[in-house]
Amino acid sequence: MATKNSAPLASFIDLLLDAVCAVDAEGRFVFVSAACERVFGYTADELIGRMMIELVHPDDRERTLQAAREIMGGVPKPNFENRYLRKDGRVAHILWSARWSEVDQLRIAVARDITERKRAESKQAALYAISEAAHATEDLLVLFKHVHRIIGEWLPALNCSLALYDERCAGLSFPYHVDDCERSPELPGTLIGRFCHEVLLRGQPLLLAPECSPTRSIWDEFAAIQGPRCWLGVPLNAQKGTIGVLMVKSAPGTQGYGEQDQELLQYVSAQLAAAIERKQLHARLHYMAEYDQLTHLPNRELLRERLRSALARARREAGRMALLYVDLDRFKEVNDTCGHAVGDMLLQAVATRLKACIRETDTVARIGGDEFVILLESVQHSDDAQRVADKIRGALGEPLRLDGHSLHILPSIGIGLYPEHGLEEKQLFKHADEAMYAVKRAHKSRSNA
Repeated sequence: MATKNSAPLASFIDLLLDAVCAVDAEGRFVFVSAACERVFGYTADELIGRMMIELVHPDDRERTLQAAREIMGGVPKPNFENRYLRKDGRVAHILWSARWSEVDQLRIAVARDITERKRAESKQAALYAISEAAHATEDLLVLFKHVHRIIGEWLPALNCSLALYDERCAGLSFPYHVDDCERSPELPGTLIGRFCHEVLLRGQPLLLAPECSPTRSIWDEFAAIQGPRCWLGVPLNAQKGTIGVLMVKSAPGTQGYGEQDQELLQYVSAQLAAAIERKQLHARLHYMAEYDQLTHLPNRELLRERLRSALARARREAGRMALLYVDLDRFKEVNDTCGHAVGDMLLQAVATRLKACIRETDTVARIGGDEFVILLESVQHSDDAQRVADKIRGALGEPLRLDGHSLHILPSIGIGLYPEHGLEEKQLFKHADEAMYAVKRAHKSRSNA
């Protein structure tokens, strides 16, 4: 390759932004241009005589050697991509244009650093995948796992946690948490819990690293416990405010985080916050469709759904069940004399006492006003329903003191038994309702006597 013009030619080549190199038949560098140091991080002296394959990323070495054999066999490679490990340990994506010089017995190649392009492509693909998953996935845990995997392809994220803030208890829950040091971050005093609280308090991204002077004291404390790791957390900002934190933590000895990593995590957090808020809205709407908002008992629709399921089981198993229709006598007088606020408190207290009278497998529902229905499944004997009714009368008969008012409640309870009083939903409801009104009329007659 050496000619009388090689010296000026080399000086011209050194002006190129792309790296130019020549490798002998054994695979050793014999010439490198000045740009090689910018691309690979090694000086010319460090590269000359070194085996080219030593710099190639381990995962790309086999196909790189195959490409080298093809080039030496006379097949040019104008667009061959592989990855190299720079001197500083970072990965460089390289686009090669190479051919074999039979005269010089050398592989002549031009290397273009496409790391930034590949990084941008990878980032765009990751962001698209995250955005698509956030809008398509119904199961949040599946979404969190998927996002963690995608983040891990982009930055060191062996440790990843998602914390949600609960306003009711002013604490954090961790619906997703992977960490090699702390398994229960919700416990008092954990570093992850403290870090997430700090992000919430600041309301902006937080990076803990040795070079970050504003947080150096915090990093020193954390590093003393868990070693020299980088911590990066961003708030989950939803329409109603900050709802949590997404954080990653590097492993000791791995690459830290930079500004681009923070930007990526902020984009991811925005997608996650939207998905979480959307899921919470759906859950609230679903709850509102099935539960009474005052007493938080199942409403009429959910009761009917459970009744249909209970009837189907009773038919299959030749079992028994019962409906108890409960109405509060003179409830209107409470509203008129004490006010609707006290009336609401009374209904809430009644709901609590009714739930205490039944099994977990049974259902107490509020179907409107002061009317409640209790579904008793797997009743062994008809007397069982009567015993529950007597228990309810005793529980509701205990005096209540609400907002300075002393109240005494007398319930009217009607019972509908399956199969004695009906085989279908409407028949059971009708019988229990009529039985309840019969009791109410008897109460009224006695009070007027």
